[in-house]
Amino acid sequence: MSGDDLVNDQREPRLWQALMPLAVLVAMLTAAVALFGSDSSYGPNQIGLLAAAGFAIAVGMSNGSSWKDFENAIAQSIAVSSNAMLILLMVGAVIGSWILSGTVPTLIYYGLELLHPSVFYAASCLICAVIGLAIGSSWTVAGTVGVALMGVAVGLGLNPAIAAGAVISGAYFGDKMSPLSDTTNLAPAVAGSELFDHIRHMAWTTLPSFALALLIFVALGLSADVSGNVQGPAALLASIDAQFAIGLHLLIPVIVVLGLAMRRAPALPTLAAGAVIGLIFAAIFQGERVAELSTAFPGSSTTRAVAGLWQVLFSGYSGDSGNENLDALLNRGGMASMLNTIWLILCAMAFGACMERAGLLQRLIIGLLRGVRNAGSLVAVTVLTAFGVNLIASDQYLSIVLPGRLYRIEYERMGLDARNLSRATEDGGTLTSVLVPWNTCGAYMSATLGISTFHYLPYAFFNWLSPLIAIAMALAGFKLLRKGPASAAS
Repeated sequence: MSGDDLVNDQREPRLWQALMPLAVLVAMLTAAVALFGSDSSYGPNQIGLLAAAGFAIAVGMSNGSSWKDFENAIAQSIAVSSNAMLILLMVGAVIGSWILSGTVPTLIYYGLELLHPSVFYAASCLICAVIGLAIGSSWTVAGTVGVALMGVAVGLGLNPAIAAGAVISGAYFGDKMSPLSDTTNLAPAVAGSELFDHIRHMAWTTLPSFALALLIFVALGLSADVSGNVQGPAALLASIDAQFAIGLHLLIPVIVVLGLAMRRAPALPTLAAGAVIGLIFAAIFQGERVAELSTAFPGSSTTRAVAGLWQVLFSGYSGDSGNENLDALLNRGGMASMLNTIWLILCAMAFGACMERAGLLQRLIIGLLRGVRNAGSLVAVTVLTAFGVNLIASDQYLSIVLPGRLYRIEYERMGLDARNLSRATEDGGTLTSVLVPWNTCGAYMSATLGISTFHYLPYAFFNWLSPLIAIAMALAGFKLLRKGPASAAS
């Protein structure tokens, strides 16, 4: 372990010390699920993460670190994740304003008319994949088109967990293969490969995984049972039509946001622009709904309208259409709806920071290298390490940077091309981040799509098939590139 990884007088931790906070975390998360069930993410998990962070701090201080070291590490980690938390708040505002503006109801309305239940899952996956390729952001795809597709799934009487899995699978395929994606640029930068060489090499694990996921979604769609949908799409369409003005012009906020994303505009101002445009459209086209939200406020009609529009940004949309399905679908959004997710992210980032500052995360990774015997096992360990960092450090970027930084020398020693390393970190890091409830990505998707991570996890087929296929290919020695002019496969 390098001196940069530990503070000056800190002793290198032992393996059992590195495992102790993990044992505490696993025990507390297991107990949280047993005691609180689906409510475990609303406080119990956060307490578990903080308790495990406390054990990591105790180990680090016993090895020579000071409290100030951990205080600074936690502050830096939270500072790094602050942009993600602000984006979460803005997504909440966008959802609320787009529901009130009629944008989300319009997307749901046309989706119900155009998408047949038998093709919905596969079509949703493909739609999100194409948009993800174009804009390079899985978060933006899920927060815009994904939200509408979830509404369509409910309207069609389909399984929302499978729908969320389809949205996530498509969004992450696009994110992973897009040259506009931050993680797709980060992985080759850390590993020492070139961007487009990295993307071409990823195709060997990514395309088969995505094709297999699509086939599964086709099979699930063909076998979908929508007989339990008592009111049916027709009743939902009628309720939407009665509550909102519907029209293609109401899709302009979506077009603006996707257009700005394609031009590589920063996410936060892009989403803020989407929220503002949504409010303007709400004021112009949904006067009745705005008036309905404003009745509780004093003052003139204009003052009440401003208060109603303001309220939807922080507390979301709330209406009573007389259709329980529609109300359950649309009564959501607002910045306040994201606060529990932000709480989870804060606790997770604190735990990850303590594990890294104490040198425990690095110690675990070094221990894994002892099991490496050949090139295939090195790639497999890299994929598993990236997933492990997502579990422990709760950060997608760290799951790419840490294995990329620590394993790079080993790849060079074995004569492996850097493309193997960059692909392995994406297969194990980028894709699995959304499968961890306390990871920033898992927390974001759960809050945005309204489905808990554990519920959509089995159906995010692409996200767990790709790492498995990557490991299988590595152990078989398929498409492992060696250094040299020809970069021949081993």
